[in-house]
Amino acid sequence: MGLVYTHFFRGADMNRHKAIFMKGAALFVIAAAAGSSRASAQTFQSFRCADGTQFIVGFFEYDNRAHLQIDGRAVTLAKRLALSGSRYSGGGVTLKLNKAGTTVKHAKRPTTACELT
Repeated sequence: MGLVYTHFFRGADMNRHKAIFMKGAALFVIAAAAGSSRASAQTFQSFRCADGTQFIVGFFEYDNRAHLQIDGRAVTLAKRLALSGSRYSGGGVTLKLNKAGTTVKHAKRPTTACELT
């Protein structure tokens, strides 16, 4: 059996499909580069508290919530109104950050002072 050509593989159509593919690939590369710059706008901080609690908190540029890893579970804390500094709470956890320091309250424990590690 010989070669069979179809409409999609003729010269002009092949060049058009190749051009569409190349434009799509270029857009993908641009989108990936833009996504990686967004990912770099994040902050992670590790804390150790007076009661032995350790946690990691993450802040992202376009998200006003705090993302916490505490007691082996992930908790997302919504930003709340605070007189000074920042206060986040949710899922039974309250995190306060201000000039005086950082405190956390969780799992029905009393509020405890924390410091960066």
